[in-house]
Order: sequence, then C-alpha cells, then structure tokens
Amino acid sequence: MESFETVYRKYLKEVYYFLLRISGNKETAEELTQQTFAIAFEKLDDFRGECKLSVWLCQIAKYEYYAWNRRQKKYSNELDENSADPKPDVLNCIIDQEAGQQIRKILHELQEPYKEVFMFRVMGEVSYRDIGQLFGKSESWARVTYYRAKKMIVEKMGGGREDEM
Repeated sequence: MESFETVYRKYLKEVYYFLLRISGNKETAEELTQQTFAIAFEKLDDFRGECKLSVWLCQIAKYEYYAWNRRQKKYSNELDENSADPKPDVLNCIIDQEAGQQIRKILHELQEPYKEVFMFRVMGEVSYRDIGQLFGKSESWARVTYYRAKKMIVEKMGGGREDEM
C-alpha cells in the first residue's frame, strides 16, 4: 500500500475537482477535500482494493458532500424559521417550493442507483464517465440509468416534458 502522503499527492486534484463539480463551489470543494483525506487517513488500512483507490476516495467525498448538504439544509431551515423578512414574490416562491418538494419526494422514493445517478448528473453536473467510475460501471450504464431515472420522475410528476430536466 502506498504511503498516505503519496496517496494525497496523487489523488488530491481528482478528489477536489470531483467535489467542485458536485458542489459548484471552490471553498466547499476545498473544505470537503480536506475532510475526505482526513477520513481516508484514518481508514486507509480498511481499503480492501476492491475498486480503484481514486473511486474509494470519491465515494468518501460523496458521502462527505451529502453530510455537508444535510448540515446546510438544517442551518438554512433554522434561518428561514427565524426570518421575519417576507419574500417579494410570495406566489412564485410558493409554487417553486411546491414543485421542489414534489421532486424531492419523488427522488426520495426512487430506488438506488437511479436516485444517486440522477442527483450526481443534475445537481452535481458530474459526467457520465465519472458516474460510471463511481459505481464501477460503464459510461453507457450511467447514461441509461440517468435516462430511466428521469423518465420515472417525469411519469410520477404527471407527464410533462423530459427535456426540461
């Protein structure tokens, strides 16, 4: 097994760019990259070699991103509850919130890997190639899985047009 320092140097950019793609924010990607490698340092002996080391690191990064997202949503909800500042266009906000809630509910109900692939592709703007690597599958598998997830969401929303997603 390579030393941690070697692993860090070798995969730092790859993990950072992966997190940058899914978070869309440089500071968040930097913070989560450091957290990812801190966890990897503790767990490096647990790495069994069943996948590439870069995929294992990106899996850790993905879970750290999910945890970070949950913390941000909780913090955002607390701020919203304490805010007495009404939004200017309340009707549009309500409509957007209802649509967002419906999509989140549908996503929550989707089975894996459809939910995860859809979220990586739409919210994280992760390439099909990278999604395939994360799951240990091909780029074509990622494309087909995303298409099927999108189709399921559109059907559960009551029709609509697929090309809007």
